Amino acid sequence: MKQMKNTLKIVIGLLAIGFVSCEADFDSPVEDEGFYTSGTANLSTYVALGNSLTAGYADGALYLTGQNNSYPNILANQFAKAGGGEFTQPLVADNLGGLLLNGTQITSNRLVLGVDADGNPGPIVLDGTPTTEITTSATGPFNNMGVPGAKSFHLVYPGYGNIGGVASGAASPYYARFATSDNSSVIDDAALLSPSFFSLWIGFNDVLSYATSGGIGVDQAGNLDPANYGYYDISDPNVFSGHYEAEVNVLMESSTGGVLINIADVTSIPFFTTVPVRSIPLDAATAAALNAQLVAYNTQILPGLVAFGVITAEEAAFRQVNFIAGINYPVIVDDDLTDISGILQGPPFNLDPMTAATLGQLRQANDDDLVLLTASSILGSVPDPGNPQGVVGVSIPVEDTYVLTATEQNRVAVATASYNASIAAIADANDLALVDAKAALAQVADTGVPFDSGVMTSAYVTGGAFSLDGVHPTPRGYAHTANLIIDAINSKYDATIPKVNIGNYGTITASNN
Repeated sequence: MKQMKNTLKIVIGLLAIGFVSCEADFDSPVEDEGFYTSGTANLSTYVALGNSLTAGYADGALYLTGQNNSYPNILANQFAKAGGGEFTQPLVADNLGGLLLNGTQITSNRLVLGVDADGNPGPIVLDGTPTTEITTSATGPFNNMGVPGAKSFHLVYPGYGNIGGVASGAASPYYARFATSDNSSVIDDAALLSPSFFSLWIGFNDVLSYATSGGIGVDQAGNLDPANYGYYDISDPNVFSGHYEAEVNVLMESSTGGVLINIADVTSIPFFTTVPVRSIPLDAATAAALNAQLVAYNTQILPGLVAFGVITAEEAAFRQVNFIAGINYPVIVDDDLTDISGILQGPPFNLDPMTAATLGQLRQANDDDLVLLTASSILGSVPDPGNPQGVVGVSIPVEDTYVLTATEQNRVAVATASYNASIAAIADANDLALVDAKAALAQVADTGVPFDSGVMTSAYVTGGAFSLDGVHPTPRGYAHTANLIIDAINSKYDATIPKVNIGNYGTITASNN
């Protein structure tokens, strides 16, 4: 099995080290004062609500450069050219990104490009001690009310910013930094500003946490009580629509208008598209040796389970494992398959508990599966140096948390489609502008977005649209989002708000700047 040492090399184009951030140019000087107008929209008090995408989160953390390049801040600078007013954000204290709770660090610092202990280039956590203490931060409300991690129903939760609930997960450390009181809610704090115009981009996390965990949560369709939801669960569509409509109703009490942004296909972001599903290289001799060990599983155990009525013939075929000379699909755990581990320990199989557990929900991955970015560090690795035969993806199945199967993808897609239908209906009912983020991200992923000096794509590291966490945009990606919103506002409200040049905004960074 010497061939199996260091078998996996996931190439992510890190030669593009030159893709570093630059200072964003928010200025588009215009000689004639009053050239830009807000049309029928009143931009004097703009409030943005949402989650991490609204806050300016990037590279796995909330840090100053990211916040200053958040799409609401970019929008506010452009709104100022057309009568927009002051825009404030709950800025963190540094560019490291970690948060402190009574002096103890509770969230990680941000990612930068660097070199790991073995000399391999890639994302690394920026070293340093953060200085953002959530118990002493400024009191809100602020114009940017984006709360990383928030789901649709969290925006209406009283106490979601209560410091006392942070350690248990009942409250958000990000909202705790600027909540007006222990019992306030995000939506009520936003209403304190009496916004004349608003943007709302919420719902991504209602499916994202499920997807990025490899579907370990529960699809809560039919459960109307979000108090019973786990962190990784998919929110019921009726729960989503009810809370979303309530939030819009509060914002409409003082606003002349606003813009709603729908939910993109989460599986089209680099977190799900970077690691190839075929990733295990084997020579002919190694493949043959492995297949010899699988003969009993493929030709006796699986047919026997069909004969006993434990699984169907279709499932047995789905669970077949066969290696070839060349690049192989890894073996994975699929928790939607029948768990056969207990049955395999009894007659007529009589397998030892460890072997039975390994085969319990095992199958080989296929082209319909998505391997998560987090799997890049474990695929093809040998976790036990004393057992060189134990290779992850071959003799050790890849855990379910690293793969989003077709079944799990469908659950995400069904929920997302329902959420987006609700968003469109609510936008129409309230005569609000609507941004189709789903279509916009599809363009970034499929053809890219051209700008004056290049094309922005969703390719990890090199594409320019996404930060190193593979989920959140870079400053350039956020600038593109701002332009999409400006287009929608200009169209809906007969405004002439200027767009920004996305080429003036940075991408990923290799240092603390």
